[in-house]
Amino acid sequence: MISLAGRDILHSWGKFVFTGMGLGLLIGITLSMAGIYRGMVADAKVLLDNSGADLWVVQKDTLGPYAEPSSIYDDIWRGIRSIPGVAQAANVTYLTMQVSKNSGDVRVMVAGITPGGPGTPGWPPYLVAGRQITRSHYEAVADIASKLKLGERIKLRRHYYTVVGLTRRMVSSNGDPMVFIPLKDAQEEQFLKDNDAIWAQRRRTAHNPAFNRPGVPGLLDAIIASQSTNPYVNAVLVRVKKGYDPEQVAESIRRWKRLTVYTRSQMKEILVGKLIATAAKQIFMFLVILSLVSSTIVAFIIYTLTLGKIREIAVLKLIGTKNSTIIGLIMKQSIALGLIGFVVGKISATLLMAPIFPKYVLLEPSDSAIGLIAVVVICILSSIVAIRAALKVDPAEAIGG
Repeated sequence: MISLAGRDILHSWGKFVFTGMGLGLLIGITLSMAGIYRGMVADAKVLLDNSGADLWVVQKDTLGPYAEPSSIYDDIWRGIRSIPGVAQAANVTYLTMQVSKNSGDVRVMVAGITPGGPGTPGWPPYLVAGRQITRSHYEAVADIASKLKLGERIKLRRHYYTVVGLTRRMVSSNGDPMVFIPLKDAQEEQFLKDNDAIWAQRRRTAHNPAFNRPGVPGLLDAIIASQSTNPYVNAVLVRVKKGYDPEQVAESIRRWKRLTVYTRSQMKEILVGKLIATAAKQIFMFLVILSLVSSTIVAFIIYTLTLGKIREIAVLKLIGTKNSTIIGLIMKQSIALGLIGFVVGKISATLLMAPIFPKYVLLEPSDSAIGLIAVVVICILSSIVAIRAALKVDPAEAIGG
């Protein structure tokens, strides 16, 4: 029976190969969609791992700093540092924006990091080229995915920064490459208003009678001066001492500082379960649609091939061939078509689609195994229509044709 199916495939090998290649492109897209979702989850995990934090202290009742805006005073870290179990506490800001460079614009997540060094929460853990930030202003470390080069000058809002170091796999949960700059610069870029806005605010304040009190000298000047400062950050990254339970330390911060604190597991749930949940649903819908389309194509192809050899099937029936033999012939051809498509799809997804896709695509071996099983099952189910047509063939057609 294997020989019979094989001979039939060899007889029309060109049709089988080209049909399998077309089906393989669909399977390749399906595998790539699964890889895109895996890549989104991997980006979220990388963001948490590279932050070097065990706890994230953010504005009360927010999902900051990644899923929602968060703004807290930049002196809160001192009080957090004194809580038992806290090894390190560092301010950080995050801002997604377009960065101007020599060859155009690139979308990045700008991270403002506190003075310190490698190992400080928020700092890139390693570099592939150059050095870490050593000056308090106008230096940057960028991920290589941003296509920035050492020594290149980039513009963030009103200031220019020189790229002094390059790192790898430092990305946001959306897959945007990260650029690290000193915290004071990041605070100014994110929170400080432009000159026209500051001037308009000062003028509005100066004309407000509530601030021009004769009995309180210097009040107006103090208010205007405060409008030129930016004492805010998005979060405080906390590293817990060994031997302490992160949840207990988090509870202490919640109790004494009246802020929202997330552990690593809770932040992972926010990123994966909330931030990319909609994208995951969209990818799942695409997978379902592609599976249905693939099933329809396989069913149509096998049905067409079966109709093309109705006379041969009638001859088999005339000489007493069992129905199980005919069923095996059609089903094995269907599976062979699916296997050709899977091989082509796997190769195209690995060598063509994943490298050129703008987001990180992670092709897991387990997904490929599941995909192979799904392809075989789809091919078996898709061959049912052709099998029914073959079993209805009248043996007399072998004589009357």
